[in-house]
Amino acid sequence: MSQPDVFALYDVCENTWPAKAVTEENGWSIRDGAGGGQRVSAATAVNPGEVPDIAEAEAAMDALGQNPLFMIREGEDALDQALETRGYKVKDPVTLWLAEIDEIASEDAPRMSAFTVWPPVGIMEELWVEGGIGPARLDVMHRGCDPKTGIFGRTNDRPAGVAYVGIHNGIAMLHALEVTPSQRRNGSAGRILRKAATWAKHHGAKHFSVIVTQENQGANALYSSLNMRSVGQYHYRVKPVEA
Repeated sequence: MSQPDVFALYDVCENTWPAKAVTEENGWSIRDGAGGGQRVSAATAVNPGEVPDIAEAEAAMDALGQNPLFMIREGEDALDQALETRGYKVKDPVTLWLAEIDEIASEDAPRMSAFTVWPPVGIMEELWVEGGIGPARLDVMHRGCDPKTGIFGRTNDRPAGVAYVGIHNGIAMLHALEVTPSQRRNGSAGRILRKAATWAKHHGAKHFSVIVTQENQGANALYSSLNMRSVGQYHYRVKPVEA
């Protein structure tokens, strides 16, 4: 089975976790994130590797009321350097993890430990909000491409965690995985991933992917333990807000 490259995963992220609107302006893709976080608000070069006029992107983001923020993908060293020269700082380097679907869906989560639910029910939204994923990010999930679903995890008959997963071009991508603090380090996250993968396989996915910040050592260790492979990265460049 051919392996998707890192740019295929960027595209999956764009479709399963989409901005409110994306416009192309003078060589830039400008995203209106509507408060939904960095992934849906960062500007990117339309043609990877090119360095369009940065001031044009800054003006477009300013018009949206967004602090200038850029995503730097593989092969965009020239853009990265140009932004550094303008005083932009690196923020949140991210690793993209990938596996063939059967590696994660080799067995389903144990019965009654995880459920697929869409649209999310109240307890799921509460768990997301407790983890810092508020209404604007919930709106991102509702905008995501189909098929998609939420995953609700339970351990010892108690709410354990929640996640969201969507499929684009045969690749499933997991987002917004949150495990309640009292249920961590007991396998809850792994069971949620298994349920997400078995759902995705049933809906035709051939690969399973996830994006996580490099500083999240626990999550990266989990994905590595499941034989997922690191296939690429991106990071942000942000312009410090003047006092």
